[in-house]
Amino acid sequence: MRLTTKGRFAMTAMVDLALNDGAGPVTLAEISRRQQISLSYLEQLFGKLRRQSLVNSTRGPGGGYTLARKCEEMSVADIILAVDEPIDATQCGGMENCHDDHKCLTHDLWSSLNAHIFDYLGNISLAMLVAQQHELRARAQISVLKMPASRARRAAGVEAPVLPA
Repeated sequence: MRLTTKGRFAMTAMVDLALNDGAGPVTLAEISRRQQISLSYLEQLFGKLRRQSLVNSTRGPGGGYTLARKCEEMSVADIILAVDEPIDATQCGGMENCHDDHKCLTHDLWSSLNAHIFDYLGNISLAMLVAQQHELRARAQISVLKMPASRARRAAGVEAPVLPA
């Protein structure tokens, strides 16, 4: 399996969309800014995600994208496949012609790996990734709260005022 930037960026963008979905349509410009992914690249990915009924688009002022299904109903495999990312570790694309038009000695190994990867990614829902992000953010906030006040301000990007001597 070769997971390219396309699959990685699609997953990142979908997690971002899911995290921000409750406040109405999310623009690709917002996702682009938050995740530092090219806007034109996101437009290509979201066109594919829309065609596969994973996202809905709303045009005009206040428009953007929303999830077309509940997070629990979308798996990582669904999203990766929607952007034409093959989940295939074989050299032949599953055609069994990898060695002089015959199945190579390790074809069954790679086919089995494909099945395991697909099952694994199919069992991870978008909701699970969103929950993981909420948990990580909560832990980060707790860590900041436990810090001494001056260190917490620096961690939050707020410098302590410099007092005259």
